[in-house]
Amino acid sequence: MPPGRTVDDGIRDTLMQLLTKQLRFRRHTQESLGVDSAGLTTMIHLSQVGSDTPTSIAHTLDTSTAATSLVLSRLETAGHIERQPHPTDRRKVVVAPAAASIAAAFACANPVIDGIDRLTAALSPAERSTVAGFLRGLVDVYDDALRDGQ
Repeated sequence: MPPGRTVDDGIRDTLMQLLTKQLRFRRHTQESLGVDSAGLTTMIHLSQVGSDTPTSIAHTLDTSTAATSLVLSRLETAGHIERQPHPTDRRKVVVAPAAASIAAAFACANPVIDGIDRLTAALSPAERSTVAGFLRGLVDVYDDALRDGQ
């Protein structure tokens, strides 16, 4: 156990394994879709919101609009997105995901989504509440670390 650690219940080790698996799964998904990390993040974002402006996508990626433009160009060339006129402001465009690309992304993600659903369904309501609270706490730990690192 690392110095200063008082609890060795396997949670830390299991979380490290989970983080490693998540990184491997992300790389697998990127390779399957033929996109880089920023492209996958953009596709995930668009699958959640439907369509968005390039400026908003730049905020999601936490990068410049120029860098985001390059990401969007690569995604458009690969057929993953379409640029469309903004519905109310003709000076702007919106970016929409290509339906086939979203279907391909979900085909990659569905085994994990289905597995999480099975695991969650097997928990009692009290267990789900405990797990959800722990996961919210982990999100807070990462938020704190990111805030401290800025």
